[in-house]
Amino acid sequence: MSSKANLESTRRRLTERQADTVDRLTRAAVEVLGEEGFAGLTVRMVAARAGVAPATAYTYFSSKEHLVAEVFWRRLAASPQPEASTAEPVDRAVAVLRGVALLVADEPELAGGVTSALLGRDPDVEHLRARIGLDIRRRLTTALGEAADPDRIEALELLYAGALVRAGMGYGTYEKLADRMEAAARLLLE
Repeated sequence: MSSKANLESTRRRLTERQADTVDRLTRAAVEVLGEEGFAGLTVRMVAARAGVAPATAYTYFSSKEHLVAEVFWRRLAASPQPEASTAEPVDRAVAVLRGVALLVADEPELAGGVTSALLGRDPDVEHLRARIGLDIRRRLTTALGEAADPDRIEALELLYAGALVRAGMGYGTYEKLADRMEAAARLLLE
């Protein structure tokens, strides 16, 4: 089976050829976002950039929100997993939050697009949002240990979600919000 199996589209199982098409579409989406912003992005533009027919793009992505949410999911899935180490649980949890917050920090148009996309009501976005949330919860649970207080984990999830929305609204850069999120997480956990 392909190493891309973890990154398959949320709508169907993918063959190697289909996985390549989805990869081209997600790369093209990042390029178009950088040039046009989320408001200017269309699935048709992304399809043209990826060299596929719009109907093909819509086979994999139901909307531009779904496409951009998939980009974020792929980056999260490919990012380093928390490791049990000698670091303190608080430091590990902070590293998880910082790592997730900085996934799109260097690409402001993508970052804003991710915030807008993840707030969408498209069922495919809702599915991805749930996958993303579960992955972040798993990372936080791993960082804090299996005996971690579920209320603290939920508080950290709320902290992350609030920081994502604030960054998407332009209330600071992702780097600055990652610093603020770290300070707030330490207040919650120490």
